[in-house]
Amino acid sequence: MAGCLLAVGLLFWFVRAQLSAHSFDWALARSSIAALRWKWLAFSLVPIFGTYYGRALRWAVFLKPVKPRPSIAALTSATVIGFTAITLFGRPGEFIRPYLIAVKERVPVTSQIAAWILERIFDLLMALLVFAFALTRVRGSGVQVGENLAWVLSVGGRIVEITCAAVLLLILSFRHLAQPIQKRLTAALSYLPEHRFQRIERWISAFVQGVESTRSDGALLLIVLYSVIEWLLIAACYWSLAQAFAGMITLNLVDVLIFMGFVSFGAAVQIPGIGGGMQVVAVLVLTELFGVRLELATTFAFLTWILTFVAIVPFGLILALKEGLDWHSLGRIGREMSA
Repeated sequence: MAGCLLAVGLLFWFVRAQLSAHSFDWALARSSIAALRWKWLAFSLVPIFGTYYGRALRWAVFLKPVKPRPSIAALTSATVIGFTAITLFGRPGEFIRPYLIAVKERVPVTSQIAAWILERIFDLLMALLVFAFALTRVRGSGVQVGENLAWVLSVGGRIVEITCAAVLLLILSFRHLAQPIQKRLTAALSYLPEHRFQRIERWISAFVQGVESTRSDGALLLIVLYSVIEWLLIAACYWSLAQAFAGMITLNLVDVLIFMGFVSFGAAVQIPGIGGGMQVVAVLVLTELFGVRLELATTFAFLTWILTFVAIVPFGLILALKEGLDWHSLGRIGREMSA
């Protein structure tokens, strides 16, 4: 909630500052939409939809310790519904996907929460690598950036260093220390009443089962491979969107990767129904780093959000209704799982 409020405040502050410094040319914004190369815009949906299937394949690797042969179709359906829930309900919607997968595959919910944590860790690692690439390219280019973006670069560099170390430490701890930690925790909690101790012991055991996939070298390599493919597909989506703006905004492949590196962190704050951090960072980077007009940057940022979050919503709602889920049941699951 605090992150959402911060994103809303930053959004209003940034828009107000930009509008006070420049008058917003609505005619230019409308003409930019009319001048879009719609074939490229339509093509950008192909790689972004491919990421949902890729996520299902990666989740199947996470599932192997508890379900050696999961249904890829069921995982893909749960993934699409889960990302629809994130757009509709914000971050509480994150927990709908592990819940649905646990129900579909008949495995403990706790093991799928562990799989979700693993997915977040590997996505964060990929985002950090892309962001680190963006920082090195910007700093090495000698581009004169504005005061706001200079602050982002300075703080971002420190965050990348600290977070990379923390992420690698987490992966190593899951890989080598999960079972020793389980033994220590169960020993430390043995003083609890029997019924409560057994319940916590089952929870810890299921969680450890969920992170067992990282102990296998082959599985870990496969997880990394799927993670790289997923981010390549996201880059392909952004590059296709840049081609749709050809003649209005000029971004080469390196520029697209820089843009993606910054936006991946803005996407961490998702305000239910309206997005938030992604749009702010996208507009900021385009205007201050690439010198794009505010009107064009706003249109580009809006379409980025539509492609990466909103485009999947109709398909997610159809699949949810097909499985007997509606708006209220999805919201209830999200609230209960995040409580």
